Amino acid sequence: MEKLTQKEEEIMQVLWQLEKAFVKEIVPQLSGTNHYNTVSTIVRKLEEKGYVAYEAFGKTHRYYPIVDKEVYRNTFVNNAMTRYFNDSYKNMVSFFAKEEKISAADLREILEMIESKEK
Repeated sequence: MEKLTQKEEEIMQVLWQLEKAFVKEIVPQLSGTNHYNTVSTIVRKLEEKGYVAYEAFGKTHRYYPIVDKEVYRNTFVNNAMTRYFNDSYKNMVSFFAKEEKISAADLREILEMIESKEK
């Protein structure tokens, strides 16, 4: 599975949320200034990469994701963990703790989830 650019990921987030959308429905959901033609080009690239498909309505297309959000997330979180944290969840969590991106309360909640699954 090919890694997406930041703008491609942003468009996929919109499509995952809306489930099906025309380009004109995607544009207002995006951050910053986005021109219709630019977004249309990116959506067509997503189609070429196998992330979206479309239903034709005359000359216009309604796009929908064919890659599940969870599948995409798992693929790239696992790749990041392998590349940057030596395949260690412990290293990954300690990184976020050191960077103050996760609180002690969050860690306790994670521990409770793990312990409840072990029972």
